[in-house]
Amino acid sequence: MNFKIGDIVYGKVSGIRTYGVFVKLDNTDEQGLIHISECKNGYVPNLERLFQIGQRIKVMVLDIDEYTSKISLSIRALEPVLYNKNHFHKKHYWTNYKHKIGFQTIADIKATWVKEAVKDME
Repeated sequence: MNFKIGDIVYGKVSGIRTYGVFVKLDNTDEQGLIHISECKNGYVPNLERLFQIGQRIKVMVLDIDEYTSKISLSIRALEPVLYNKNHFHKKHYWTNYKHKIGFQTIADIKATWVKEAVKDME
């Protein structure tokens, strides 16, 4: 069966390693790998607590290596992304962005800076 990136498929867990979970995809002889970083959002201390051999799971095809035909899978891509509204702060301006003064403040003080620089050189 030909898979495409982004396809959502079902399969059974066929192996669990420290780096990820192997999944035999339904109705094919194909096997894919869910890397530990794609198992769920956040830290995963032990994959054996999340998965069991023979467990049927829903996964998304992330990548298919064109040379080796290895399939990379993800469960995390299927989970909704939860945002913390307090995490995104309003943009902080050091000046008042409502006043369109450009470089006027620098131009105003430039003469003073030049006088100080000349004085320091003497």
